[in-house]
Amino acid sequence: MKDIELTQTGSCCTTQNRNEEIHVIQQFSKHLPVVIIGAGPIGLAAAAHLVERGEKFILLESGEHVGHNVSEWGHVRLFSPWQYNVDKAAKRLLSAQGWVAPAHDELPTGRELLERYLLPLAQLPKIKSQLVFNTKVVAVSRKDTDKMKSVNRESLPFEVYAEVKGTLQVYEAKAVIDASGTWGHSNPVYASGVWTQEEQSLSNHIFYGIPDIKGKDETKYIGKRIAVVGGGHSALNTLLDLAELKESHPETEIVWIMRKNKVEDAYGGEESDQLAARGELGTRIHHLVDSKQIEVVTPFRIQRIRSNDTKITISGTRSQSAMDITGIDEIIVNTGSRPDFSFLRELRLNIDQATESVDTLAPLIDPNVHSCGTVRPHGEKELRHVEKGFYIVGMKSYGRAPTFLMATGYEQVRSVVAYLAGDYEAALKVELDLPETGVCSIKNSPGKSPESCCTPSTINTTTSEAKAESCCTTTQTEIPVAVVQKTNSSCS
Repeated sequence: MKDIELTQTGSCCTTQNRNEEIHVIQQFSKHLPVVIIGAGPIGLAAAAHLVERGEKFILLESGEHVGHNVSEWGHVRLFSPWQYNVDKAAKRLLSAQGWVAPAHDELPTGRELLERYLLPLAQLPKIKSQLVFNTKVVAVSRKDTDKMKSVNRESLPFEVYAEVKGTLQVYEAKAVIDASGTWGHSNPVYASGVWTQEEQSLSNHIFYGIPDIKGKDETKYIGKRIAVVGGGHSALNTLLDLAELKESHPETEIVWIMRKNKVEDAYGGEESDQLAARGELGTRIHHLVDSKQIEVVTPFRIQRIRSNDTKITISGTRSQSAMDITGIDEIIVNTGSRPDFSFLRELRLNIDQATESVDTLAPLIDPNVHSCGTVRPHGEKELRHVEKGFYIVGMKSYGRAPTFLMATGYEQVRSVVAYLAGDYEAALKVELDLPETGVCSIKNSPGKSPESCCTPSTINTTTSEAKAESCCTTTQTEIPVAVVQKTNSSCS
């Protein structure tokens, strides 16, 4: 399938075939590697696919070992079983070396994911030899060319600037795959999304993420009045751990703060969820709320937090009325994360202004449009940027949207690597097999009954929030001709 577009290589109105253009670039820089940023599950999967394709690559990791960020939430048990957490190319490479895959239906913790899968994968000689640790990428650009320059831009290799033990190292690349994720870039507690000095000054009493309440962090929360902020799966995990703590220490108080209109919106699909562990999260929280083990404050929008001696007051509005939540000892923030684009400033990116995701993905994942978590299959074609040869994959490709699953990222990198290797047919044939969440509705204006997000929407498509007619059918975005849809049986 030909994809004709205008480029600026020699003439402001020159028309070229993209496939021919990429071929020219590959011939020019075929001796250069693909640089992968981030050696987490998705970055390692990209490396595995490059190994299978016989492509050169370098894998840069800012931590001391692969899966460094995973190790920071190693105590958390995933709600997706092993069958969704192992990349197919990685499994083939590992199995050839005698690796035995874990049982498909087991639910690993982050630590088990690291020890039983990521670390063995990183030890494969063809991956291990290309791993560079303690390397923080600080900038990516075209060689000797800043963002403003267009002439011959696409014929130039990328330069990846990285700090390695206090020195600057520059890597040249024919393509760059950013799999750095969003870990370590949490959203703030304020409803405005703005970081303030007030919040930062209370850092000793605010935890971002899921603390190890059953382990090293237990004593910090025993007998305390704790505010959990957020309405997603991370918040549900945190609340369940705190509820167990409360069983042994009844004086512990749990306050759950959300912006959702009603607490039922946070329960998800419960028994209708095809991932049983994910559905069970909502069911268990539902019971705890009904039994008054958790105090719920919603809808609540935090506007200020301040400390008075040893206690914290959280101020905001509830149903447009001012309200203070007082006597708080600790705050746990589960409000999601945001991508870091600071080191990509010299590249020409296609980023959606609302979700901060790759713009073509925005209609598929924007929670302003739908909430079911089902994502239409997408690959290299949807992940392209104006900067040819550069891709953002994995959780970072979703920006601030919360519905990413590892299986999605594995299919992303399979397609991207196929394209970079010149196998355009394989790049276009995208298969994504994900379980239903059991929740399928479009958020319409007040007074309208909910529609399925897998059927045509009546939302005004002139807004950036509603580009998609359907999350599971053809949208306004061009779709590869060889997509296999396996995501949601309710979309048929």
